[in-house]
Amino acid sequence: MSGTAGHGTVKGRDFRLFWFGETVSLLGNGIAVVALPFVAVLTLHAGTFVVGLLTSVAYLPWLLLGLPAGAWVDRLPRRPVMLVSDAVSFVAFVSVPIAAWAHVLTIPHLLAAAFICGCASVFFTTAQRAYLPTLLSDAELLSGNARLQGSESTAEIIGPGLAGMLVQAFGAVAGLLANALSFLVSWISLRAIRVTEPPPSPPPEVRRRRLRTEVRDGLRFLFRDRILRTLAVFSAVSNIALTGMSSIEVAFLVRTVGAGEAVVGAVLTLCGLGGVLGVLVSHQVSRRYGSARAVVICLCGAAPFTLLFPLTGPGAGLAFFVVGGVGVGAGVVAANIITDTFRQRYCPPDLIGRVSASAAVISFGAIAVGGLLGGVLGELSGVRETMWMMTGMYTLATVALVCSPIRKLRDFPESDGSLCAAATEKAVP
Repeated sequence: MSGTAGHGTVKGRDFRLFWFGETVSLLGNGIAVVALPFVAVLTLHAGTFVVGLLTSVAYLPWLLLGLPAGAWVDRLPRRPVMLVSDAVSFVAFVSVPIAAWAHVLTIPHLLAAAFICGCASVFFTTAQRAYLPTLLSDAELLSGNARLQGSESTAEIIGPGLAGMLVQAFGAVAGLLANALSFLVSWISLRAIRVTEPPPSPPPEVRRRRLRTEVRDGLRFLFRDRILRTLAVFSAVSNIALTGMSSIEVAFLVRTVGAGEAVVGAVLTLCGLGGVLGVLVSHQVSRRYGSARAVVICLCGAAPFTLLFPLTGPGAGLAFFVVGGVGVGAGVVAANIITDTFRQRYCPPDLIGRVSASAAVISFGAIAVGGLLGGVLGELSGVRETMWMMTGMYTLATVALVCSPIRKLRDFPESDGSLCAAATEKAVP
């Protein structure tokens, strides 16, 4: 925690700037999540496999870069990393509408833009999680994470609706232009932050160690801790299932259910209300039942709602999708807020980048697998049948969570720093 962060006025202003930039960027992402498949389906007439592949390609960089990114972020100032990431994302996404207007847009171009932006997201997300404790005290982290998660949930509500309107009014690529501009706003907001970030200051013997050794430290800390390990495994399996469904939801709603672009945007907008509900209840549930118990309650409570997705039909049958989206969103978002706060409090400051990256590699790597799996199964077995398969997988993941060591805890523990030494002392040559 930096000394500057202890001054309320500076901290408040800088967090508000950070929060504003993230909110605008998240809104752009909320638009792009729907606009990108629309470009593939409507502009390039891509099949279900390509639609699923877009999600997979966007998260593939976590498998390729996630672990070394954590070590690099722990060696570098975090804000410059985020600034470069925003600039790269802006260039990647603004190239798509330019190519479309020049009539030279292709599926490989669309996949490349998703991949490049995914690479930038690896570094931005890893740096952001390590940077937030610079702006907030430990006592404020839960509130800060809730605000950021609230922005994400609000973006998930507004974004799809805006995407649907932009697609109908200006064409499918207009949504990607809006997303590109959101990265520019995020970059400007980050540049305006005044707080002085403390320089990374690992001990000399750590600075001399190889990057591979530092990566191993983060993985060791994660997998030797039974709580972090359990959360990582659940995140992997559940993300495969949920992404397997979400990666083909636009194709499912447009081609199988027969909904129009504006209706799809409206349905996904209503689904986003679940995230807002999760933000509102996360603190109350955690305080009443305990942080660990609240996570189990939220995630298990979300499982029955996944059964509603494959039951979706035209007209009034779309209500199944909306109710399912609200229920799953509320449970997953509330759990994410609590577990993110736990990791930020629990992990030692000099390891937080690597531990966060290690967990993110597992979580987002699973999203890459889920996107690809959803596309492949959608082509081979049918889209609705794939939705049923993914529902079963998520249910199995929640059963495993109930049987894990977390079920015996009321609250997650907080780190006293001793785990950092245990994780690193054996790795020092």
